Amino acid sequence: MKFNAIAAAAFCFCLASINAAWAAEHEAKTPYYTLAVAPDGSTIQSISLDSLGHGQFRPNALFSPEAQTAAAGSDPAWRFTFLPKSFKMESAYRKGATAAPMTLRFNPEVSHATLLALVDHGKANLPAVLYLPEQGSLRIEAASKQPVRLGYDAHRKGKGYVEVTFPAATEANPSVVYTLTVTAIYPDLPGIATDPRYDGFRRNFLNIFQVQAEDGVLANHAASDPCAFVQHMYTEVARYAPPLAKGLTTMDLERMSLDRYLAGDLAYGMPGYQMFDGEAGGDGGFKTFSADSYPSMLVAAGDYVETTHDSAWLAKSYKGLRAWTEAMLATDTNGDGLIKYYASGNAGSWAVKPDGEPILRPSNWWDTIGFGYEDAYSNALAYHALEMMAEMAAINKEGADAERYRLRAEKLKDAFVPTFMNPKTGILAGWKSADGRLHDYWFPWVNGAAVVYGLVTPELGNQLFDHLLAKLKEVGYTNFELGLPGNLVPVRREDSVTLDLRWGGPSKEDGSDGFQIYENGGATASYAFYTIAALYQLGRVKDGDGILFPILKAVKTGGFEGRGPNGLTYDWKAWDGTPHGYEGFLSDNFMVLAAAMHRPKDAPTAR
Repeated sequence: MKFNAIAAAAFCFCLASINAAWAAEHEAKTPYYTLAVAPDGSTIQSISLDSLGHGQFRPNALFSPEAQTAAAGSDPAWRFTFLPKSFKMESAYRKGATAAPMTLRFNPEVSHATLLALVDHGKANLPAVLYLPEQGSLRIEAASKQPVRLGYDAHRKGKGYVEVTFPAATEANPSVVYTLTVTAIYPDLPGIATDPRYDGFRRNFLNIFQVQAEDGVLANHAASDPCAFVQHMYTEVARYAPPLAKGLTTMDLERMSLDRYLAGDLAYGMPGYQMFDGEAGGDGGFKTFSADSYPSMLVAAGDYVETTHDSAWLAKSYKGLRAWTEAMLATDTNGDGLIKYYASGNAGSWAVKPDGEPILRPSNWWDTIGFGYEDAYSNALAYHALEMMAEMAAINKEGADAERYRLRAEKLKDAFVPTFMNPKTGILAGWKSADGRLHDYWFPWVNGAAVVYGLVTPELGNQLFDHLLAKLKEVGYTNFELGLPGNLVPVRREDSVTLDLRWGGPSKEDGSDGFQIYENGGATASYAFYTIAALYQLGRVKDGDGILFPILKAVKTGGFEGRGPNGLTYDWKAWDGTPHGYEGFLSDNFMVLAAAMHRPKDAPTAR
């Protein structure tokens, strides 16, 4: 004990000396962060994190601070204190002086920073988490006489940016001390702390959560579009996420989003939505809700209630959730139990503009492929939504509704396999068009969703994946660090929603010239969750690991973000790794991290 006390005192003395040197030089470097402050203390000039404490730092993502000229009588300086895993920023009011706020402007071309917080009209409540993908989290707390809210803004038009502003002290709020603590927020699975295969999982578990600054909803990234049909992706990850901070969880972020949609806000996948930072006019190509929008939002609501037990929110929201459910069920126009999309999905039915862009969008997330009418994926998601809505109805003491939704789920399930099974391939087709034809391009994720949501027996599920894994070998796809192709054979021209080669639209009838470009067979981590989780659910751990761990390796190094030499981005890639994406950072890619939570608990965690 005596030795430990002496060692501790020596450490504190050493740390105090280091802090003094850092304060003098306005620079800090620990295994968890590097930081440089402007000479006058007015702003942070550079910052990089490693939430795992390995000292592995990515380039500074801050734009160079604007030249600031202090007004007469003003004092822009902030005081900094540096500790191994945290630092403090203090602003003190001086009579007769105006303190300038601290503004951090991030460059999305380097890192798609986001502020995870409850946001309203560009103001963010504290506590919050400043999250830098592939780096980690800075938990932000403040001590002051009056509560403070951070400024939050982001845009992608022109020179894109994400901006976070820390208000300075005022006469009414004479001292504000912000504490920013580097932290890794992830589910602590047994054994993963010493298993380097999980480093990407541990550092980047929050990648999917990107709060759009203007609308205060979860979105593709902080300066991009929110989408109605991916809400269940967020909650699939949020189900396992530890709290972000005291009084703030990832489920709170999803509740914030659902509340906006229940109040009538629009997102991509809904008619009338205007693209973020886009030109006014148009409806996004959707004349009705996409077939997966209502199911996705309902599953998200069910996950929220199941995880948080927030019965008060359910009671307040039930009328709106019921309206979504009834609107979804009303699309079953022939009474066979399956939800429908208004577009026929018939081959050759997709009209395009003179520039090759689509006039209408198809029924689900894969918006350049001609999914329509009876869509297998949207129906799988709708089945899960009906199950969850029945549970929510029961919790809310709506017994008649609970029974109605349970019976509708059973009816959908009874119709599912007979409708979508393709006897020619032995797998489930993507959609059945209004003319009765099956459209099957070997979609792994469609079959995976059917397994994950319980629409097929384990015996049939194994048969489906016997065929799919054999097809992967046949077509020669082996590099899972790139993710998974959405389809294993080319989408024919007649089933392409766009004819623009940039988006995989082919000129050849067989679709081969557009294959591996964007959604036409391009590799992505988006929707890979369904394949991996299905394999684990079927007990095929080796097959699941063979896909998951290469993807985790790529996540660790930022393999699904950034821009390539051709000017396109790595959220989509050809099978040789050539980028064909556009977002630069597509949060949907990171639902795949939840697949690790579906891995059997008795499976080995280290090689």
